Amino acid sequence: MEHVDELFAVLADPTRRRVVQLLGEQPSRAGDLARAVGVSAPVISRHLRILLAAGVIADERVPDDARLRVFRLRPESLMALQAWLDQVQAHWTEQLSAFKRHVEGKP
Repeated sequence: MEHVDELFAVLADPTRRRVVQLLGEQPSRAGDLARAVGVSAPVISRHLRILLAAGVIADERVPDDARLRVFRLRPESLMALQAWLDQVQAHWTEQLSAFKRHVEGKP
């Protein structure tokens, strides 16, 4: 549950959610992400550091130019969040089904 709390905290920021969305579409460089999101290089850099520290994204150096890094989404890092959401959905599905049975007078 602690990891889910961390993911919610990290994804609470709309800029980071947008970065995750963009990286879900394709790996990108920081400059491309900054332009797409509409923020400066220092701002995107701070958001990328937070996402990296949380394990939501990964970065790779471009072999021909060590200065360039390409960021990509780590979809497996969101599995804990998906599992938690699935549990919540299953709980409420059961609760609503029980309520429906009660209203309809079925055991």
